[in-house]
Amino acid sequence: MAHILFGFAFTFVTAMVVIAGDYVIKLAADGNQPMWSGFVVLGVALYGVSALFWFYAMQHVSLAQAGVAYSMLTLIALAVIGAVAFGEPLYAREYAGLGCAVLAMLLMSRLA
Repeated sequence: MAHILFGFAFTFVTAMVVIAGDYVIKLAADGNQPMWSGFVVLGVALYGVSALFWFYAMQHVSLAQAGVAYSMLTLIALAVIGAVAFGEPLYAREYAGLGCAVLAMLLMSRLA
């Protein structure tokens, strides 16, 4: 059980680091900053760091479990950030997609 919890914890950290990278790259894109601006470089560096956490996540859970957990976390967090920080609207289909992501995570979890 602890093995799986470590895997999901590393998956969670991976997702949070990637989300931070996505956020700063979105700031750069919305600010019309050049490709080599500080925000873009920081975002790329965060993506690189996330690969290290992803490596450790995959040592503890299956690729399918890690992939579904990562996808669910990033979908939910990026939808919330888009709506709250960038004023992007969420429609019924987005809410349905978020619900499907949560359901997929529940279906893919193997706790035994």
